[in-house]
Amino acid sequence: MNAYRVLRHAWILLLVAPIPAWASMARVYVTNSAGDSIHVIDPATNKVVQQIRGIEGAHGIAFSPDGSRVYVSDEVDSTLDVFDRKSGKLIKKVELSAHPNNIAVAKDGRIVVGIARDPGALDIIDPATLTRTKSVPVNGRLHNVYVTPDGKFVVVGSIVGKSVTVIDERTLKPAWDIEFDKGVRPIALERAADGSTARMFVQLSNVHGFAVVDFKTQKETQRVTLPDDPRSGNAHSDAPSHGIGISPNGKMLWVDSSVASGVFAYSLPDLKLLGNVATGSTPDWLTFTPDSKLVYVANAGENYVSAVDTQTLREVARIAVGEVPKRNGTVTLP
Repeated sequence: MNAYRVLRHAWILLLVAPIPAWASMARVYVTNSAGDSIHVIDPATNKVVQQIRGIEGAHGIAFSPDGSRVYVSDEVDSTLDVFDRKSGKLIKKVELSAHPNNIAVAKDGRIVVGIARDPGALDIIDPATLTRTKSVPVNGRLHNVYVTPDGKFVVVGSIVGKSVTVIDERTLKPAWDIEFDKGVRPIALERAADGSTARMFVQLSNVHGFAVVDFKTQKETQRVTLPDDPRSGNAHSDAPSHGIGISPNGKMLWVDSSVASGVFAYSLPDLKLLGNVATGSTPDWLTFTPDSKLVYVANAGENYVSAVDTQTLREVARIAVGEVPKRNGTVTLP
């Protein structure tokens, strides 16, 4: 076969090669905590395709269930900023009870916002009226907020309270809590076969690793320490390991490490260490594509996001964003 025919056949293969179903239907959003913008990445090209400007102190980010709105906790104005996802235009700034940290969205669309000022609270925002309808008292200032896979509980963590509180999503009353010897940082929730929550993986202050909590028994069962090598960075503040997530297919747990300037990957459910990937200084948060093939790591110390192939454990792209990127999230487009 001559060179021309080889090239022609190669071109045909490219034309018919399957494109992931999510390729044009997902976006990765990155908040720049020291800048005034949010960068939006197309995971099909690993290019920035949109910027939402004019928001200083953007922190947590989440999306309405239908993907039409973007919710951002604003640390400067102590508001929940609501944007139209398609145009990037501000819809409303919802006044919160105090300075916020991270946010999450319940299955019914309500937005839950962790308040990071004493005495701490969980603010509830109605998605229809975009007003704060309730502030739920909690055990200390909140750092991160999550909704369990089955939507039945809201899980909140407190650094100063050194605890995780599990709140009934329907009644908004605490169901149970668990105390730790260290402040609670990011958390990942593992889905059980029946859709409920199997385990929580809890990062802690000054711990280069995470605690494993059985959700049903409400007990810590294990504490995993990340490898000491490679040691290419420094422990960031009181959080040498900040940022943890489970791939959408439930097969891998990914854990950030500022000590290693990258991420470690574990298989699930056995928690076997698969390896690590160097990404950059102070990896702070991570999010996945819907097919679990890529994980995006926000490197707060280097102003870019790393796209990592979860199968080969290799960094495949670096995407420049704004100043001090931290929280990120993935939305499936309507």
